[in-house]
Parts: sequence; structure tokens; C-alpha cells
Amino acid sequence: MAIALHQDLYIPSQSPLHRWAVCPKLLSLFALMFAVALLRQLVLVPVALAVVLGLYGLSGLPLGYLLRRLPYPGLFIVATVAVLPLTAGSTILWQWGWLALRLEGLQTAGLVAGRFLAILMTGFILLGTTPFLDILKALRRLGIPSLLTDMALLTYRYLYDISAQLATMQQAMGLRGYGHRPQTTRRQWSWLASLLGSLLLRSYERSQRIYKAMGLRGYGQRPLQRPTDGPPPDAVTPWLTTMTSAIAIALVIAEVFLTTQQLF
Repeated sequence: MAIALHQDLYIPSQSPLHRWAVCPKLLSLFALMFAVALLRQLVLVPVALAVVLGLYGLSGLPLGYLLRRLPYPGLFIVATVAVLPLTAGSTILWQWGWLALRLEGLQTAGLVAGRFLAILMTGFILLGTTPFLDILKALRRLGIPSLLTDMALLTYRYLYDISAQLATMQQAMGLRGYGHRPQTTRRQWSWLASLLGSLLLRSYERSQRIYKAMGLRGYGQRPLQRPTDGPPPDAVTPWLTTMTSAIAIALVIAEVFLTTQQLF
């Protein structure tokens, strides 16, 4: 049973979204994700998905980049909303014995899944077009505490190291006979639990050594300065920022309008 802990998300390119200045990109895409999260009207979900797909096409990221990463979080949302069409609501669209497909549950499932997909794709656009270190620098410039950005950077950095340790341990397990002959499910889970437990202990011990080494080199003994402004923004920055922010505001206004129309 192979386990992959980390894959780099950033893909270098010269697309407009890659040239978009990081701070305006962060604020604009976060505003878009917030606007999508506020949606309660199902009719607006296809609009949000169309906007996000347009941004994805503009980013120049390959389709395989998205298809390789969607299944993992997608399984979670499918498991969450799969029962809604069968349990929620009173308007029955189709029935076979005790099994009934209900309109209200189907609409709720579509709303939740559509918003989740739009937000997830927006996050992939941000991570795929912006180096992670640049994102952390932009967060520092926006006032995020240095402790949080340092923790995020160390976590990201040592995912590589943990992944390398995991590959070494899996190879050692293979040399000791794991996977070369049929094994019961209980035996497989026992091997997997031992692997993850050893990996957790090694990672904890390594984190302690690294923190002590950082302290000896002066980490935490003086306040860190906020990063200075990055390179001057590209010409695409103003219109991308304006367009994305306007779409986010328009989605919120449309949501409020449609909700008000339903109330009256």
C-alpha cells in the first residue's frame, strides 16, 4: 500500500495569473471564495463555476493538474452529500420501494457540491500560479503574525522530508516481505499502523532537533521585520484585480437580491 504525502502544487508559467501581483491576487481570490461560500441560491452556483473555470483556463494550468487532485477532497464531499437526495425534502421525483429521490435533497446536494468545487478550484488556481513562499511573504505584508507564517513554512518544507522518510520506510517494509504474498486485511492494517506510528515518532524527534538548532541560530530572539514590497506589479494586475473583485461583489449582490425576492 503506497502512500504519497506531498506533491508540489506550483507550476511555473507566463500566464496572466502567474504575472498577477501576489497581494492583490490573494485578496481578490479570497473575496471570490468568500462570495461563493455565501451563495444559497442554486441558480448562482453554475455562474460561480463558470467564473472559476474561466480563471482556470486563463491560468494556463493543465487539466491533468486539476484531475489528479480533485478526487481526494472530492471523496469527502461526495460522502457528505450522497445521502441528501435520499433523505431530505418531501417532493419525491422517483421512488422504488423504500428508496426515494427527493427534489429538495437533490438541490441541497447540488448547492453544497457546487460551492465546494468552486472554492476548491479557486484554491488550486492560487497555489498553482503562486510559489508558496511568495504567498507567505504576501501574508506577512498583509499583517499576518510571523509565528503563523513560520509554522506554515516549516510544515510545507518538512513535508518533503517526511515524504522521503516514508518512501525509505516503505522500501524497507518491502524488503522484509510486505506485499510479496497475500495478507489478511488485519495484517495489512497492522503494518500500516506500525508504519505511521514510526513515522510520527521520527517526525516529532526531528522537529525537536530542528527547533533547538533554530534557537541556537537566533530564531525568536529578536522581532522579525515585515517583508518589503515585492517587484512592481505587472500590467495585468489592475484589470485582473478589478474583474475578480467585481465578480465577487456581483455574486453577493445577486444572492441578496434573489433572497429578498423570495421573502417578499
